[in-house]
Amino acid sequence: MTKRLKGKVAWVNGASRGIGLAIARAFAREGATLVISSRKREAIDEAARKIEADFGVPVLSYACHMAVPEQVEGTYSGITDVLGVPSILVNNGGTSPYFGPFLDAPEALWDKTFDVNLKGPFWATRLVAKGLMKQGDGGSIINTASIQGTLGAPYQGVYAMTKSALISMTQTLALELGPSGIRVNAIAPGLVQTRLAAALTDNPEFARLYTDRAALKRFGQPEEIAGAAVFLASEESSYLSGQTITVDGGYTAA
Repeated sequence: MTKRLKGKVAWVNGASRGIGLAIARAFAREGATLVISSRKREAIDEAARKIEADFGVPVLSYACHMAVPEQVEGTYSGITDVLGVPSILVNNGGTSPYFGPFLDAPEALWDKTFDVNLKGPFWATRLVAKGLMKQGDGGSIINTASIQGTLGAPYQGVYAMTKSALISMTQTLALELGPSGIRVNAIAPGLVQTRLAAALTDNPEFARLYTDRAALKRFGQPEEIAGAAVFLASEESSYLSGQTITVDGGYTAA
């Protein structure tokens, strides 16, 4: 099997479970030198041990809360001290603490959602991009957005706003960083069976609203998102930037 990411250092944040973990595992399988981070130390270390055991590769793990700039900067410094500037960054860390009417959203949960889903990716991207520009190296930055960022999203309005903004940030940074050979793209998953989406997937009424409309009539699985990330990280997508790849089982085709 061709190792499409061999020789590349990849940092995947939000990687202790769900989509982030699936992307990290796919990157390890493709030969990347892997760094993973997440908020909880025990969870991210366990994820690293499992990847190492399954793929026989070393994995660096860091506890990093994406809403805390000092932790993002500390993680980046730790990575560069050991491996140099990552040429692949996956901004997957995300949260959705409020599910309910948009007009009733508490300010504290609004702030938390924006800090994790938007500020965190911006801090990480700025650090990695400046490092790559200083070296004169290209790279690939991948943001995990959502189809909720492209549609009206009842009961998920705050989360959807952050993902819409993340798509906008992807497009702007693609234009600004493109001359330096840095590609910036996003993935917009549909409803994927993860802990973050449990409020939807575990509710039969909400679940049917999705599966009845989706062309494939089912939820996605985290591993089904990882393939798009491998493509965007590899040279196979060398002429692709500023784009959002939708992976939703045909939901938005309806």
